[in-house]
Amino acid sequence: MKNLLIIIAIFFPSIVYGQTKQEKEPSDFLPTGYVIFEKIDGDLNKDSLVDCVLIIKGTDKSKIIKDEYRGELDRNRRGIIVLFNRNSHYELAVKNNDCFSSENEDGGVYYAPELTLEIYKGNLKILYGHGRYGYWSYTFRFQNNDFELIGYDLSANRGPVVNKTISINFLTKKKQINENINQNAEVDGDEV
Repeated sequence: MKNLLIIIAIFFPSIVYGQTKQEKEPSDFLPTGYVIFEKIDGDLNKDSLVDCVLIIKGTDKSKIIKDEYRGELDRNRRGIIVLFNRNSHYELAVKNNDCFSSENEDGGVYYAPELTLEIYKGNLKILYGHGRYGYWSYTFRFQNNDFELIGYDLSANRGPVVNKTISINFLTKKKQINENINQNAEVDGDEV
């Protein structure tokens, strides 16, 4: 299975990879019953053309629920479509219709982690931010005709205090772990 999809496919196996479908506009790749939730542009394959990542969201009315405290919530899952710009058309690189949870999930005593995708220095970064509790992220690079997982980062926080960070570089096969040993740290900068 392709590397970009390993993380996603563990939980959500309905993935399409490397299809040769071609369309003029990114919206032409939208499956029936989905809308564009977010669109991100940037060069992912180092050809100096602006590629496109679509975060899509289902529109199934049966997934809209009534929450006792938060009212009406759309629990349709989100997915991803990665498109390479071929100058006169777009070409499908990766597609999964429901690999990400809804933005309206229940976070328990805190809000649910927030999904952010970005293209930075030619890499696709998938980040889950969890407010005062930190974040975790996956970084993918298109190389060897595949999206390969090249990095993983985690920050485990207690409010403004960072308790632990983990950074894994899969290219160099190195992992760095930093743990705060100052149990009395109360503000950012008190960490040891």
